Amino acid sequence: MTTKHNVLIEDTGEQYLCREDRSLLEGMESLQRKGIPVGCRNGGCGVCKVQVLEGSYVSRVMSRDHVSVEDEAKGRVLACRVKPTSAIRLEVIGKMKKSVSRIRVEPAKAL
Repeated sequence: MTTKHNVLIEDTGEQYLCREDRSLLEGMESLQRKGIPVGCRNGGCGVCKVQVLEGSYVSRVMSRDHVSVEDEAKGRVLACRVKPTSAIRLEVIGKMKKSVSRIRVEPAKAL
């Protein structure tokens, strides 16, 4: 059984569960969510750049054209290249941030 961790996208208020064996981007796409912009899906375009505000993850090699060593040390990573090892809270900081800020998930109203 694969462990799942909650991911909260601050920009939209959207939350989803992401398996540890999937990247943050793969987890989001598998549930048909849209909070993180999607580009090439392999670390080459930088569209899915996020700032991890809380939580831990493991990362794969990222293009230094989009994520510097300093960025990576500060939690600025590509969502397609990191897998959660705990609950994650993040915000979008990539090239498509403006398009994400227009999407806002409203909390469910109590009945």
